[in-house]
Amino acid sequence: MYGFLRIGARCELNNFLLQEWIEQGNPIEKFQDSSAKIVIILDNASFHKRKDILDKIESEMPNIILEFLPPYSPDYNLIELVWHSAKEYIAHRLFESVSQLEELLKKLLNQGGLVIKWERKIKNKGNAVY
Repeated sequence: MYGFLRIGARCELNNFLLQEWIEQGNPIEKFQDSSAKIVIILDNASFHKRKDILDKIESEMPNIILEFLPPYSPDYNLIELVWHSAKEYIAHRLFESVSQLEELLKKLLNQGGLVIKWERKIKNKGNAVY
């Protein structure tokens, strides 16, 4: 998942909160105002800001709060640093198949093979972010 949750996953989160709320003996009428909230932080990709999706979340999932990173702020989006580090392992290699590339990615991302250089500055439109 790259920086966003699909609409179905957001519904699942909201339904999980609702179910947990009811199981704790709370009245469903007070769910919207009194139950736990989930804050999802998104970057500014255009598909994260589709008006129809935002309206649906606001009207049907009031316990999901969407916050957007400032524009052009890869330094706040940790996945950018992860991908930047992963690309160092992948760049300038010739893979015999897609499955060979997938194997390397699984090793890097899921099996602890990736060494992330946290101190690295991420470049944004040609300028280093400090």
